[in-house]
Amino acid sequence: MSRISSDGVHAHSAHTLSARNLGLGYGGHTVIDDLDVDIPHHQIGAIIGPNGCGKSTLLKAFARLLRPSRGEVSLDGRPLSSYSTRHIATTIGILPQSPQAPEGIAIGDLVARGRHPYHGFAGGWTREDDRAVAHALTVTGLADLADRPLDEVSGGQRQRAWIALTLAQETDILLLDEPTTYLDIAYQLDVLDLLADLNRQEGVTIVMVLHDLNMAARYSDWILAMKDGERKAYGAPRDVITEEIVREVFAVEARVSMDVSCEVPVMSPASSHSLLARRRRDAPSNR
Repeated sequence: MSRISSDGVHAHSAHTLSARNLGLGYGGHTVIDDLDVDIPHHQIGAIIGPNGCGKSTLLKAFARLLRPSRGEVSLDGRPLSSYSTRHIATTIGILPQSPQAPEGIAIGDLVARGRHPYHGFAGGWTREDDRAVAHALTVTGLADLADRPLDEVSGGQRQRAWIALTLAQETDILLLDEPTTYLDIAYQLDVLDLLADLNRQEGVTIVMVLHDLNMAARYSDWILAMKDGERKAYGAPRDVITEEIVREVFAVEARVSMDVSCEVPVMSPASSHSLLARRRRDAPSNR
């Protein structure tokens, strides 16, 4: 669990997640089969792959929202199933793709819901709860919007509010399923910069599902590439975002170069995927 340092900044414990021989599915349908992966502590990781490959399913297993059909997920070397619900809720936080909130709820009230795992059957609100909520609102830049209804702020601010809720939960591991979906490029960068700051300044371990390969390469320490429920590649961005792996995983011909300013790979689809190139190719020749 997280703790408070002498200067009031959170320091998060070095928990590790791992999966061994993991099988997952729904109603007899196998989604993931025999997957092995390690989630190193205090790092940012991205899971990439085509739709339906099992990315969101894997996140649910890491949060103990889905029971494996085979193999196991472990936290610090112990099966996830051996921990109490409270321990899981105060160690691992998850933000799904499309979280739902009551109509008209204020941002501050939404964020306060992150404190529920810390309250017993008759537990009341405490100063520690006040501190945790205030901290979450401050680091996400929402302190001045705490009284605003969630449905009256921008998409980027709403996403920050949901992240603030998970921060108020004070978990050491944060799982996010497509945190930049439906956001324009400015808000995408805003959210990803926030997550990078949380990782660097407070040591939160972050695992996120992303569709944008260039964003995954820019913000991650490691990337897991999946296809058809299987692990296709795992490692540093420069080892995973390659022309061969993009072709194998996404069936897309692409050029991959290095951005020398930040030393990360950049993927550009081949010219045959360009609308302008297709129009030029298909245009009748002038004779």
